[in-house]
Amino acid sequence: MILLVVDTQKGCFNENLYAFDTVRDNIKRLITLARENNVEVVYVQHDDGPGTDLDRSADNYEIYEEFAPREGEMRFEKNVNSAFHPMTGLTEYLQCKGEKDIMTVGVSTDYCMDATIKSGFEKGFNMLVPSYTNSTYDNPYFDKETAYKYFNEFMWRKRYAKIITVEEAVSLLQQ
Repeated sequence: MILLVVDTQKGCFNENLYAFDTVRDNIKRLITLARENNVEVVYVQHDDGPGTDLDRSADNYEIYEEFAPREGEMRFEKNVNSAFHPMTGLTEYLQCKGEKDIMTVGVSTDYCMDATIKSGFEKGFNMLVPSYTNSTYDNPYFDKETAYKYFNEFMWRKRYAKIITVEEAVSLLQQ
């Protein structure tokens, strides 16, 4: 198993997210437990290109301070929604390691998390999503709470991912 941390960058991980405090605390807890239990933590960062809020040369591109990668932890970069897009190399990396179980946390639920979960499923990975470890913002079609619930409680569940509680995630990381 690995813990995949998607797009938790300073430019997109902030107090305007749905259930921010809970999501932040849960992600921190899982990263800490993964490290304590020798579960690899892998980061994916989104680069929107020069002059944007997620320009790789900008401070906003860096991972949110409370989740910062340690030296030696893998980072993959993308400029599309899915972390599993061929441009990232993530799929090949995980296949070479023989990983099948991917616990996934991050933002944004309705963009990069959705694409990553569906793509990971289609590539044969067992996608695990702990509740309240992903979040998003209001969009023109859903408010942020509705968007979160739509994907976590309806779209992904029993289709593309196994939705688990944070306590179940803790137990899995401690095995």
